[in-house]
Amino acid sequence: QVQLVESGGGLVQAGGSLRLSCVASGRNIFSTDTMAWYRQAPGKQRELVATMYSGGSTNYADSVKGRFTISRDNAKNTVYLQMKSLKPEDTAVYYCRLVAGMYGYWGQGTQVTVSS
Repeated sequence: QVQLVESGGGLVQAGGSLRLSCVASGRNIFSTDTMAWYRQAPGKQRELVATMYSGGSTNYADSVKGRFTISRDNAKNTVYLQMKSLKPEDTAVYYCRLVAGMYGYWGQGTQVTVSS
C-alpha cells in the first residue's frame, strides 16, 4: 500500500520561506511518475500548485510562479516544494500527489499558515 507523508508546514511571516517534503513508502518513486503539490484553503476548492512530469519538466500555477519550486529526489523517495516570498494568500493545507499510470495517491496534507 502506497503512503505519502507530508511535512514541513507551519506558521511563517509574510515574505518568509518554507520547504515541504513528501516521503513515499510502500513503493519507490520512479522517474516515470508524475508528482504534484496541491493546496486547499478554507472554503475553497483544492487547486494544483506545482507539477513535475516524468521527463523532469515542471509547471506552476500562475499565483506561485517564480516563488515556488518543485523538485524530487528519487533516491530518497521524496518530493519537495520550496516556497519563498510567502504571502497570506498562500495559507492552505498542502497535499502531495503521486500519479503512476492509472493510479493516483494522496498524502494527508500539511498546514501552511502565512501571517501578515
